[in-house]
Amino acid sequence: MNAALHPTIAQLQNSSLTTVVQQEIERAILAGEYEPGSKLIEATLAEKMGVSRGPVREAFRMLEEAGLVRTEKNRGVFVRDIPIDEAVEIFDLRAAMDELVGRRLAENISAAELKELKALVDSMEKAVKAEDPHAYHLLNLTFHDRMVEMAGNRKLTEIYRKLIKELSLFRRLNLADGWLMPMSANEHRQIVKAIASGDADAAGRAMFQHVIESKERTIENDLRRQAGQQADPAAARPVPVKLVSSSSGASKEKNGKDKMKEGASRGKR
Repeated sequence: MNAALHPTIAQLQNSSLTTVVQQEIERAILAGEYEPGSKLIEATLAEKMGVSRGPVREAFRMLEEAGLVRTEKNRGVFVRDIPIDEAVEIFDLRAAMDELVGRRLAENISAAELKELKALVDSMEKAVKAEDPHAYHLLNLTFHDRMVEMAGNRKLTEIYRKLIKELSLFRRLNLADGWLMPMSANEHRQIVKAIASGDADAAGRAMFQHVIESKERTIENDLRRQAGQQADPAAARPVPVKLVSSSSGASKEKNGKDKMKEGASRGKR
């Protein structure tokens, strides 16, 4: 006859199981298996993972603290749909953090770490050619996460990962537009080149600008989705919002206005 488990041991075993369940649900959310706004059914998930409903319920609580799900009274648990204003705030924080990461890597990255980043970019470019946004999204997450790890600041890594989890749904929706993937891949290639050069200023700028470009794309895509436009993305793309005071931002705004004038001129002919 087996002796009863000590309460502390039983609690630790249950905590471990809860962690596994939480990690699996989180993985599925970040991979896009559960869309923003979709309902998560406690009983269904428990049956799917072969566990009781207790660990699933506790996993929901942990995921809510992480900002990935929301609980609505008498309705259930839903994958969070991050509002655009909150996403923009997170992008701004990311830009500052990534600039620091770029500078640190330019100064301290090892040959093996640089080789790893180059290999990830190679894989991302293959995903672009294969027109596989799902694979690209996962590689994109890995690329940025590894760079933050390589920077060697544990507290920065902890904060960064929480922010990225909340942003991941928006970023995946961005990359669902195939025309954006080559642009994103090229930005990653330029980041690696800047880091490899050992120029901390250039690497920091490349990282910062990459996040700002991603923020602009997020705002543009959100405007298109709200308008319900189904036309060709290149034709439907609105005039970029000027978000930062820079020569590149001013140039984009000017180009957008020139296109609008050209279109008006054609209409008069």
